[in-house]
Amino acid sequence: MAQTQALQPQPLGGAGGMPLTQKRESLWQDALRRLMRNRAAVIGGTIIILLIFITIFADKIALKSFEVQVLVDQNKVPQWLLSVFPTMKPYAQISEAYPLGADYVGRDLFSRIIYGGRVSLSVAFIGPLISLIVGVIYGSISGYFGGRVDNIMMRIVDVLYAFPSLLFIILLMAFFRSTLTEIPPGTPAYALSQLDHQLGGMLFIFIGIGLTAWETMARLTRGQVLSVREKEFVEAAHTIGASNWRIMFKHILPNILGPLIVNETLAIPGYITTEAFLSFIGLGVTPPTPSWGAMISDGSAVVRTYPSQAVFPALALAICMFAFNFLGDGLRDAFDPRLRGTQ
Repeated sequence: MAQTQALQPQPLGGAGGMPLTQKRESLWQDALRRLMRNRAAVIGGTIIILLIFITIFADKIALKSFEVQVLVDQNKVPQWLLSVFPTMKPYAQISEAYPLGADYVGRDLFSRIIYGGRVSLSVAFIGPLISLIVGVIYGSISGYFGGRVDNIMMRIVDVLYAFPSLLFIILLMAFFRSTLTEIPPGTPAYALSQLDHQLGGMLFIFIGIGLTAWETMARLTRGQVLSVREKEFVEAAHTIGASNWRIMFKHILPNILGPLIVNETLAIPGYITTEAFLSFIGLGVTPPTPSWGAMISDGSAVVRTYPSQAVFPALALAICMFAFNFLGDGLRDAFDPRLRGTQ
């Protein structure tokens, strides 16, 4: 019996007694596993998915149109708000038709917050998209070719960095809004102005963010390319005659994409803040398009008597930014190579 057991083949073992046939997790699989173990990141991702769902179906969820004004209902609030904000009792008029109250011209606050999420989420996704496309292409070319090309391209980035981004966007928005209002029809500038009007004033916000957001991404991409271009697999691609463009975007880019995505996810709250600030000072979306920043600005004028008009859009903005921060921190930890293989 003992001899029979001795003749049976035994499984080969590797380090730590693990079978050699066990398939090792890829970097993306390992990162996803660690991301799902991060509760804050999962909560943040869930909130973001929920916000996307709400904004997509805003016309189904919102109780009223965001632009309809009922002047006789201005500043009316539901009964439950008086227990939350007792300072409103001497001034408030009660109306249960508005779950979060009405603003100074009788527009439903709840519906405007729902629709306002479209602006913030549009900036949250289009801003990083522009930054990734422009910054990755620019930084890849600079880092891969190096030498004089790298020196010239990075000096251009340094010059652009000399201008404060927020001040540059403010000047850009002021220029667009002041010069494109009296342009004769039929010109390209007039078509651009009409497109901005149809988008509720968001086009120039996208342009302003896109012109300033890519410099950091270009620098990060350049550094990543410099660290990867001397690797063995890049030399092997050169040996078999692969073109420079194929090596950059087929071999190098997939190996550096993780840190770039993480960096852009962490930058999203900054894009949302920029849009909210521009709308707060009157250079963002054009009325009556709702924006959380513009709603906070309107609510700040009556914050002593009707604090709910500033608190609720500010709360929505804070929740959105916290969600992206949690997700960004989770992605950064998940893609950290020093944590690979850990729980």
